[in-house]
Amino acid sequence: MWFWLSLIALLCWSGSDLFSKIGCRDARDKYSHLKMVMAVGVVMGLHAAYEVFVDGTVINLDILLTYLPVSLLYILSMAMGYVGLRYIELSISSPICNSSGALVAVLAILFDGIAGYSPLALFAVALVCVGAVGLGVVEVREDDELRIERQKASNYKYTKSFMALAMPAAYCVLDAAGTFADSRVLEIISRTVEDYEASANVAYELTFLLAGILSFVYVVLIKKDRLVPKMEAPKYVGAVCETAGQFAYIYAIADTEHLAMSAPIIASYCAASVLWSRIFLKEKLSWKHYAMIALIVAGIAIMGVFDL
Repeated sequence: MWFWLSLIALLCWSGSDLFSKIGCRDARDKYSHLKMVMAVGVVMGLHAAYEVFVDGTVINLDILLTYLPVSLLYILSMAMGYVGLRYIELSISSPICNSSGALVAVLAILFDGIAGYSPLALFAVALVCVGAVGLGVVEVREDDELRIERQKASNYKYTKSFMALAMPAAYCVLDAAGTFADSRVLEIISRTVEDYEASANVAYELTFLLAGILSFVYVVLIKKDRLVPKMEAPKYVGAVCETAGQFAYIYAIADTEHLAMSAPIIASYCAASVLWSRIFLKEKLSWKHYAMIALIVAGIAIMGVFDL
């Protein structure tokens, strides 16, 4: 069962990348990122309701407030990622965003020391860091004429800009900060609740629901922007994929006997995102881009084995 759950998580999260890109890529819609937050908030809110009223997951104001800093870091990171999808190819954005695992490892080493990390694990962290930085360097230094040439078959054209790399990088930093803080906050919640991971997840989903409601108030009620069903549909598909992927991920890694095999499968979902962007979005990168992406994917897969 672990294999199918891992595969579902990989497909759902890479699908979330694809449909989020489709829903947010129109630069003319300056509120697309907030509309994406609305969509994810609605779906996660529904899932949280199921967890509380059907599965009986414990949730209260104390848990919500305790987990709030972590929730805000995760939500803000995703919002930054959605903004970035307007300015850069998904093939580049997804690997940079998913480099956050390596940044978490760097933070853990800085705070807790290098003890406990094997040479191979440290090599994996180095691979991801070199790949992520290298991807940014390749993107910035690429010749404009070569960029235009390789984007001829693409559905959308992109130019060099600060936002193109700043937003995925912001996602990476904020997501890493959230992950780093997560384990420490979970220790606090575990003192009062038995199934603390489920309670924390519900707290996160309810906070995302609140973020979605606030986004709706700002975009629709204050700014009077319209929600066009045809334009919003991909966002909700992406939101369903995001939530389903999280659900499958939790149960896949719960099978600790096969964690060494399930974790790399799931962690490599950005490789599937690159594949989908090539097939469905017609994105084409240079060999230098793909070389850096290969380093990132290899490093993430190795880190998945060690569950960093």
